Amino acid sequence: MANRFRNKFLTELRMTKPIIQAPMIGYVTEQMVIAVSNAGGLGSLPGTLLPPQAIGESIALLRKRTQGPIAVNFLAHSAVTPETDLEVAWRAQLEPFFEELGVEQDMGSPSMTIPVFGEAQCAALERARPDVVSFHLGLPAEQFVARLRAAGMIILSSATTVAEARWLEERGCDGIVAQGLEAGGHRGAFLSTNLAEQCGTMALVPQIVDAVSVPVVAAGGIGDARGVAAAITLGASAVQVGTAFLFCPEAQVPVPYREALCEARSMDTVVTKIYSGLPARVIANRFTRTLHDAQDHVVPFPLGMAAMAPLIGASLKAGSSEIAPFWAGQAVGLGKSLGAAELVEHLSAAALP
Repeated sequence: MANRFRNKFLTELRMTKPIIQAPMIGYVTEQMVIAVSNAGGLGSLPGTLLPPQAIGESIALLRKRTQGPIAVNFLAHSAVTPETDLEVAWRAQLEPFFEELGVEQDMGSPSMTIPVFGEAQCAALERARPDVVSFHLGLPAEQFVARLRAAGMIILSSATTVAEARWLEERGCDGIVAQGLEAGGHRGAFLSTNLAEQCGTMALVPQIVDAVSVPVVAAGGIGDARGVAAAITLGASAVQVGTAFLFCPEAQVPVPYREALCEARSMDTVVTKIYSGLPARVIANRFTRTLHDAQDHVVPFPLGMAAMAPLIGASLKAGSSEIAPFWAGQAVGLGKSLGAAELVEHLSAAALP
């Protein structure tokens, strides 16, 4: 399949390697973003949990240490209203794990909030002007997308189906991240979370390439240069890689998580909603097995993350690998302990002429 956009896409983004580092909240450091961008890829800063003022400060700091392109990523979820009965029922499901760790549940205000993208974030980006703003779970309100594009930023967002890719293109996306079912972390689905409607990366990429008139980035199940080359052969202009970067020393990964990554293989991962209310691929553990049948009773995102936050923190503090979510894709078994810049070189070795 002819790759219509690859050279133009890389040139426009000032990339010399077709590698985008996934913006994994909580695990990506500024050092990783800098290393990836300096190596010719696109480093992605997770911006969802940053206060608006910190968005500009972080981008300014990155600009001092890399001349390469910088992306900032945000979740595009909507605010939800808590349902008391559902909240009480779900917290009852979690209570045995709180008791096990000797932690009391806070039934009052959530201990963790995930801001909805709005005016403050948009204004901060207009001032800081990163090269790329990427989204997950759809797009924010149309006026914000229009303002970001008018300020010269390239807009990317994730699609898990052809229908989502078309929806994103119609609303102003300059590129589509085709997220296959193998991908670790939260699924980017926003029109439907039915996993039966989603497929693997190598089946999804050519279908989206044929369906849209903007560049496509492949994501999910890509852990070495062979996967990168395959995705580009199928028409992707670049790839977005997450799990492989968690093995890098620049990643901020707790010891139990890093140990689990090194031991895991593809059959050890599972897609579950129990950690947040949204489908996400993680390394299976006792928590995912115990609550597997309770997935349809999880409070909606982001309230699910708020309910889990103190439990996750206590689990990691105890050094446990059986409760906290260890996000990982099905290519986890290909992970290597390389520096972020070296990983960019490794991934792109067979992908460029």
